[in-house]
Amino acid sequence: MIRAARQILAETGDTSAGIQAIAERADVGFGSLYNHFESKTELLDAAVTDALEEFGQVIDERVEGIEDPAELVAAGFRLSARMTDSHPELMRILRDRGLAHIHSESGLSPRARRDLERGIASGRFTAADPTTALSALGGTLLSLVALRLDRPDLDGDEVASDLAEMVLRMLGLPPEDAHEVTRRPLPDLV
Repeated sequence: MIRAARQILAETGDTSAGIQAIAERADVGFGSLYNHFESKTELLDAAVTDALEEFGQVIDERVEGIEDPAELVAAGFRLSARMTDSHPELMRILRDRGLAHIHSESGLSPRARRDLERGIASGRFTAADPTTALSALGGTLLSLVALRLDRPDLDGDEVASDLAEMVLRMLGLPPEDAHEVTRRPLPDLV
């Protein structure tokens, strides 16, 4: 049912889809929803959480071994832009439903918080509060995803690198350092 709800959210962004439509997509009976979820809203929240967790796992796999918190943040941004082509379902869900999950305890948020806290603790970032930094980071990421989905004609790598550079400067990196970090080679998404 979660997969069916994810598909409907990705295709339409429509949270008003009926339980019957979700059940039909999942090829289960109408009442099956209530065996696992209290409501349709709970199912849709689970679908978004599932999508964000998958997104986080994809990014984690690609950035494994990167030690520099600034490079982790930049790579996450830049890989997110590339994921609009390789994982459009995930990215449409992130664009449409991600704002409510910026500070959640699963998915992307704990990973980003971890990287921000490491950057603050090491002195790499001068931002004092990881929660505020997470708000800025999450909002900018959602903006990047919306831009990439709405304007596929733009050079996604260039846009992502430019936005990542702005974020790193906002977190306290000197301009030259932020520029260099955001132009480092990226791991493949495949």
